[in-house]
Amino acid sequence: MGAIEGALFYFTCRFDRGRSERKTHCAALLYNSRRPCETICQPLSDFTKKDKPSTMNKSSWSADSWRTKTLSQLPHYTDQKALSEVETQLEEYPPLVFASETNKLKAHLSDVAEGKAFLLQGGDCAESFDEFNADKIQDTFRLLLQMAIVLTYGAACPVIKVGRMAGQYAKPRSSATETRGDLELPSYRGDIINSLEFSQAARNPDPERILKAYGQASATLNYLRALSQGGYADLHKVQEWNLGFVERTPQSERYGEMAAELTETLKFMSACGLNAESIPQLSETEFYVSHEALLLPYEQSLTRFDTISQQWVDCSAHMLWLGDRTRQLSGAHVEFLRGVSNPIGIKCGPTLAVDELLQLLEILNPDNESGKITLISRMGADKAQEKLPRLVRAVQSSGYAVVWSCDPMHGNTFSTTNGYKTRRFDKILEEVETFFTAHQAEGTYAGGIHLEMTGKHVTECVGGSYDVTEETLAHCYETACDPRLNASQSLELAFLLADRLKGMRQKISAADC
Repeated sequence: MGAIEGALFYFTCRFDRGRSERKTHCAALLYNSRRPCETICQPLSDFTKKDKPSTMNKSSWSADSWRTKTLSQLPHYTDQKALSEVETQLEEYPPLVFASETNKLKAHLSDVAEGKAFLLQGGDCAESFDEFNADKIQDTFRLLLQMAIVLTYGAACPVIKVGRMAGQYAKPRSSATETRGDLELPSYRGDIINSLEFSQAARNPDPERILKAYGQASATLNYLRALSQGGYADLHKVQEWNLGFVERTPQSERYGEMAAELTETLKFMSACGLNAESIPQLSETEFYVSHEALLLPYEQSLTRFDTISQQWVDCSAHMLWLGDRTRQLSGAHVEFLRGVSNPIGIKCGPTLAVDELLQLLEILNPDNESGKITLISRMGADKAQEKLPRLVRAVQSSGYAVVWSCDPMHGNTFSTTNGYKTRRFDKILEEVETFFTAHQAEGTYAGGIHLEMTGKHVTECVGGSYDVTEETLAHCYETACDPRLNASQSLELAFLLADRLKGMRQKISAADC
């Protein structure tokens, strides 16, 4: 019996003692900690924009064909020459991710589509140049690790971890301008485009910010690779991952109990010779990054043709998503994304019609490749029950292989009387519950969660066991765009998700028997 088989056997035996529902925990943990792709040093010559594939099933597509389509949510650069120079420079920079990595994520997402795993996607609303530091990156990574452990351990389900990190620098806006008093200026569109400061110079889109975003994304990815593969993600350190301010909350106690049980098991395994040296998966994890494909000059400049897979790859991130404001069928963003091989998310808001969604699936995934498309529902708690089931039913009937994920954040935003944009935790939970209920009713798999969250002790969303109120929002309200769940609220949601996911998977297993 090999080391991994021995570990699986031990976990099965241990949790069979009065806890038969936990038989697959170790399998899920090991699945979720496979070695990373070994082609990290793949020669850059494998990525070139000059070689065009001879057998491309997208005859009219090119990396810049989006420029002929309807443009939306793109800034107006007054200095087009400077923008062109930045794009040319960025085209010569190394890719941030590789085709082999995006394909590996696609394979994992295919498992999610088949009901064999769960997608956890989360991070900042918008990354900030000013808040770029190691502690912030580590806190968000650590929180995602904690949530993944809770989901894996509680629901006996492999969890695919994808951060909204290393590229989430642009944000769509509902208005092109912002007015304060008598002064009207361009809206803040994220640090890759302009500055939050309300002045003419700061709000003018600056192409040089694109290069700064690339530099910070590169450094963030480098640090994330070190954290995920350098020992920080070691399961033996699960007790050390707790964030200080979470220690006084109910979910911290529950997390501690789970971590203690896992630690005991790992000690027994070590005594049997099954440790991180014999099973590297115990000390490593896979972690992927994603962002909204919004600023197309940046995306195009980092798009390369991979001579190994014979595909175009947007090397700015492993996974990209199409926003609810940029999903026009004849729009530039749909045009760009239809030509790259990355896994693609589609935000599905309450105004999305069934016919439009089916057309998007045909455009973005004409070959119905499993793992390619993740549909991210963001209806709002008050509309999800009415709007979501018909989309789920239509996709199911059409035969498209997709991952269904829930974004319970964006449809539940409101402004308080004292001027703070916030979200109610109970409404977030309500939309998550509606998401699971809808899929259970349609016989489909609720496969993921997509959150705006941070490992910092912010007070931006009201509610939760930490009891943030509208009156206490000002204590630590730091977001430049949308309100985020703090670590306490995120862990609380993870435990509730684990319970719901566990129940759903038990019903699936019973039905298969």
